[in-house]
Amino acid sequence: MTDIDPATSTEDVAETRRRKSRGVKLFIRDIVLIVVAAIVISVGIKAFLIRSFYIPSGSMENTLQVDDRIIVNELVPRMVPLQHGDVVVFKDPGGWLPPSPVIQQNGLVAAVDWVLSVVGLSAPDSNDHLVKRVIGLPGDTVACCNAFGQMTVNGIPLVETYLKLPDGVTKVAANDFSVTVPKNSLWVMGDNRYNSEDSRAHATTPSKGFVPMDDVVGRAFLISWPSSHWTWLDDYPNVFGGVSAANPGTSK
Repeated sequence: MTDIDPATSTEDVAETRRRKSRGVKLFIRDIVLIVVAAIVISVGIKAFLIRSFYIPSGSMENTLQVDDRIIVNELVPRMVPLQHGDVVVFKDPGGWLPPSPVIQQNGLVAAVDWVLSVVGLSAPDSNDHLVKRVIGLPGDTVACCNAFGQMTVNGIPLVETYLKLPDGVTKVAANDFSVTVPKNSLWVMGDNRYNSEDSRAHATTPSKGFVPMDDVVGRAFLISWPSSHWTWLDDYPNVFGGVSAANPGTSK
């Protein structure tokens, strides 16, 4: 029988323990690096590519429902031009929204909300933004309503199939108006046309109802939550096709 050197056995056990300890430390280090990398990538994506927002009101029904979450492409309009019919998220141009009350959160809740916002799973600033549909681009003349109760853009009537109107109502806006969209601005309206504080309601604000391009965060392209509402958001080229065809040189 071979004798076992007690000293050698103790050294082997110690070495095994050191290896296990080192393995655990390396595992923890790798996990931390993965989490940090994921946060950095998420921050980069949020800052330059996409963001998440939730819908706080019914002004875009039935396209968007209250508490829907949407994904916004931030490359529009910085790198990709806006089109008629796009659903856009934009900062308050000034005077569109009432002052938001300060919400007090305990430290833990605030920290969790911040982490979720970093990775795009929370949208704490949604109440400081608005979401509407682009009806007029720079240079367009937007008017309502013609003899059939339709909106017109540069004289082209729109058959707005996405609208929610009160029962028995066919006129797409309660009050008549005609505006020409200034350079680097937009005219936007809600799909729930009789329940939307959109460009029409803000003629006395600093922007005179128009939305400066610089205030546009991006174009909403997807309803991401709840899963029952999941769908791509349409810009309805069939509705605005006549405007684009008649005015190919419209400034974007």
